[in-house]
Amino acid sequence: MPERNPKALRAAIAAHAPKLLVDFDRHWRRDIADAYDLAPAPAFMARWWGEYALARSPKTEARVHALEDEANTEADFTRAKALIEEAGQIRREAAKAKPGQ
Repeated sequence: MPERNPKALRAAIAAHAPKLLVDFDRHWRRDIADAYDLAPAPAFMARWWGEYALARSPKTEARVHALEDEANTEADFTRAKALIEEAGQIRREAAKAKPGQ
């Protein structure tokens, strides 16, 4: 993982997960770049830190997306909720990665 700042994270995304770059840049321009209030910056970093951490492991990323897709089509609410909770847990674990890991 890169240093935990927007510039380093963007560089890591560009180098190792370029499929995320368009959305990262769009989100940055929309919510942070021209903002007079930087209150959304920590949430922005948390989201993209987790997205990048997940993208570093294609197998884990595929598992999360498969769980989310299955939940989207699941007719049983209890089962759909369990699938989303499992995907969320995997995302939270990935987002715990520290710089240098």
